[in-house]
Amino acid sequence: MHTWAVEIQDLWFSYNDHQVLQEVNLNIAEKAFLAILGPNGSGKTTLLKLMLGVLKPDRGWVRIFGQEPHKVVHKIGYVPQDTNINKSFPISVFDATLMGRLGHAKRARRYSAHDRAMAQKALETVGMWEQRKRHIGKLSGGQRQRVFIARALAGDPDILFMDEPTASVDREFQTELYEFLRKLNESVTILVVSHDLSVLSSYIKSVACVNQKLFYHDAAEITSEMLDMAYHCPVELVAHGLPHRVLRDHEDD
Repeated sequence: MHTWAVEIQDLWFSYNDHQVLQEVNLNIAEKAFLAILGPNGSGKTTLLKLMLGVLKPDRGWVRIFGQEPHKVVHKIGYVPQDTNINKSFPISVFDATLMGRLGHAKRARRYSAHDRAMAQKALETVGMWEQRKRHIGKLSGGQRQRVFIARALAGDPDILFMDEPTASVDREFQTELYEFLRKLNESVTILVVSHDLSVLSSYIKSVACVNQKLFYHDAAEITSEMLDMAYHCPVELVAHGLPHRVLRDHEDD
């Protein structure tokens, strides 16, 4: 029997009676590489949190590998959008990365040699191994983002959720990251919320546009119809994979 990496059926969600998502239906195959697009406030991050099990839907349901999200946390990696942390919190880069192994460790058990090796490998992947002893509060925003990516990778996830993972990093690292994700995608399902289509479009396999409702296209192609539905404005694709431009003045519905 085939198991989807992600199944979402008739999902609705609101904050304080403000409808954020409605009638969301989506099946994502294993080893998919999905880009989630949409304007600010469209519900992209909320949708990720529902898939992670951090939020509960008002209606409908979410399954990750056929189970409720909280039952498969050891299979999930997550890179949040906001990397602002308590800079006085006494934790090193290496220890922060090791936290990605918590889903694999038994209670009251110390980190194993394997856990530490996985953390080292993840830090080497993002170019932060030499910074492993530094206090995380002393890092730049881009360096912290690299560490949070390493933390997610250290867990050796089967599915990786990334919310604007390259928002604070330089262009060179963006390309390196997506090249790494291309290789990782051979064994891991990847969902990325991003506005950086100029780079991302070379790597993704499918696209979902979100603006309360979700519009899915099972190909690495962003059509003008999808953008029109998601952004509620007349748009034209400048080139394949590049951000759209507005053709005339308009008002949101």
